[in-house]
Amino acid sequence: MTSSERIATTVQVPTRLRPMSISDIEAAVEVEREGYAFPWPRAAFVDCLGAGYECWVGAVGDSVIGHGILSVAADEAMLLNVCVARRTRGMGHGRALTRHLIGRARVAGATKVFLEVRLSNRAAMTLYADLGFREIGRRRNYYRSQWGREDALVMALDLCLVPG
Repeated sequence: MTSSERIATTVQVPTRLRPMSISDIEAAVEVEREGYAFPWPRAAFVDCLGAGYECWVGAVGDSVIGHGILSVAADEAMLLNVCVARRTRGMGHGRALTRHLIGRARVAGATKVFLEVRLSNRAAMTLYADLGFREIGRRRNYYRSQWGREDALVMALDLCLVPG
């Protein structure tokens, strides 16, 4: 790692959040491919936009560096996807996206936010716990993995207990 890369990974750069547009999908797919062994396909993003889900991107300058997708139905929300480009991880972008989506869930009238996270994704589990999510269960063999299947930790955030 060069000294400029080390500096880039330690400097907190503000994330500009905006609604995802159809023109952002290719960038979101690229972030997914870089970040996950089993990324969401382009069609998943198209479907989420078409369904009217809360689809947001995080950008630094003109570059899309992450995205988040939230579904809200009745008084419950499901955080479907949060992904940040590998080169920008650890800089607060995932936290900014997740906090923003929690706020969008509140605005939509949700009282709880649910999510699933791979048991191997310790960084995400720590982030979600820091934001007030608590484990409520597990889904056995939920995710595909290089080794076959992997369990998902199911987490929930009670918005009635967390200050807005």
